[in-house]
Amino acid sequence: MEEKEFKDKDVKILAIVGMSGSGKSVVVDHLTNLGFPKVYFGGMIYKEMEKRGIERTADGESEKHFREMIRETEGKDWVVRQVIEEAKGLILAGQKRVVLDGLYTWTEYKILKKEFPGQMSVLAVVVDKAIRHKRVGNRPERPFNTEEIQERDRSEIENLEKGGPIAMADYYILNNSSVDELETRVDEVLKKIDF
Repeated sequence: MEEKEFKDKDVKILAIVGMSGSGKSVVVDHLTNLGFPKVYFGGMIYKEMEKRGIERTADGESEKHFREMIRETEGKDWVVRQVIEEAKGLILAGQKRVVLDGLYTWTEYKILKKEFPGQMSVLAVVVDKAIRHKRVGNRPERPFNTEEIQERDRSEIENLEKGGPIAMADYYILNNSSVDELETRVDEVLKKIDF
């Protein structure tokens, strides 16, 4: 692959970050509905689990354990290496805008910033903790009780270094209101960065 093809200043990459229940999926769905292709970090985990014959459990525990195990055994950069290859494939195919769904760790953040210098922006979706915990408890798929969401928050911050990319984001959207308002705020960021 020609390195210059990935240094094209017309190429822009938008990575979405946030804690569980912040509204990241709503943002990514909005972006894909606008026609932007996405590369899903979790998808790399799912593909590898399937390849190794590991079943995904309804409570998400097998995924969580596998995600932590693969970062431990293959390196903290394993997932992001797969993501970079997929993103480069999209760019080679002519895409000028790519959404990264599921950037978690500080290691991943640093590698992506180095791999795509001047091309990547990070958008953090934030929400008041009480509202976020309530949303996670009420969601139809994999709802968590208060203890479970607190444990997930702790695990994501301590084990997956999730706080770093959120703290270093280029843009923040407060998602305490409606989906419509969230999408309007996303559109405002897209205009700002000419995405």
